[in-house]
Amino acid sequence: MSTVTLTIDGIKVTVPEGTTVLEAARQAGIAIPTLCHDPELSAPGACRLCVVEIQNMRNLPASCVTTAAEGMVVSTCSETVVEARRTILELLLANHPEDCLTCAKSGECALQDYAYQYGVRKAGFAGERHDYPLDESNPFIVRDLNKCILCGKCVRACDEIQGRTVINFAFRGFATKVATPMDLPLGESDCVFCGSCISVCPVGALTPKQMLGTGRVWEMRKVRTICPYCGTGCTIELNVKDGKVVGITSTPEGTVNGRALCVKGRFGYNFIHHPDRLTAPLIKQPDGSFREADWDEAIALVAEKFGAIKTAHGSDALAVMASARCTNEDNFLANKLARAVFGTNNIDHCARL
Repeated sequence: MSTVTLTIDGIKVTVPEGTTVLEAARQAGIAIPTLCHDPELSAPGACRLCVVEIQNMRNLPASCVTTAAEGMVVSTCSETVVEARRTILELLLANHPEDCLTCAKSGECALQDYAYQYGVRKAGFAGERHDYPLDESNPFIVRDLNKCILCGKCVRACDEIQGRTVINFAFRGFATKVATPMDLPLGESDCVFCGSCISVCPVGALTPKQMLGTGRVWEMRKVRTICPYCGTGCTIELNVKDGKVVGITSTPEGTVNGRALCVKGRFGYNFIHHPDRLTAPLIKQPDGSFREADWDEAIALVAEKFGAIKTAHGSDALAVMASARCTNEDNFLANKLARAVFGTNNIDHCARL
């Protein structure tokens, strides 16, 4: 593979031909701020926050869409670059609510982090501000278009990852916004509630409805585990506060799924603390009532009943139904239980049809 060598902030970096300046800088351990860039999505070069200074090149190009070239000399933190980034942040804040104290995204908002990093305390430009009504029509997603910075990540995630194209840019100029067809509320669109838009949104424009008011990000402990809904094995992160699961988020480090989750995997967690959920084995009494038992007693009783049926009627009187909600390993053990322990080939799977 052909390579190119360039210099970034005095550091020589060799990268494959076709690599962008942003990717080359990150390979060298040099951080460049971005709001619209995502490695899993196409690069529109929309937010311009990743601008850099390149020797013998006019203006300040966006590093996410500028291809690294042999001998290129790049500065990512010159006075000119820093001043340009400050101006871009001031322009974004000129039409952005200053409600960080109550915003659900506070603590993990990229715009907030960069404003702090570059010392931008307030919007540097006065003028008209949007006053869109809150869109709470979707059962799982709250949209606040007043906080949208038009980075387009939600649009690209819906189109390029999910293939749904439920949202896109609409109108022109100051009136530009992310909208559904005919500008209908999100709840009246063809949204399948996957939440991919939430996972890529860098600000508080898109938030999971069920997690609102449950706590700040720094109050939560993230526990990485596997989604229980099918055998795909998607990685999820339980957001735990005070010993209770208050939400589920995805992570780019998910081996199987990355940040993608279905509606059940991302939002179907209320069963965990539901009052009707069984938390201990129940054994049916002769009078039809149930009593709680420990696992040793329950398993011993099941084994005794299975053994009695096998003795009285033969192995083929027993059957095993496996589940698509189990992992491959669990289904393998169910298969082994049927054939090696029960001695029957009566095993089926709920997803076979």
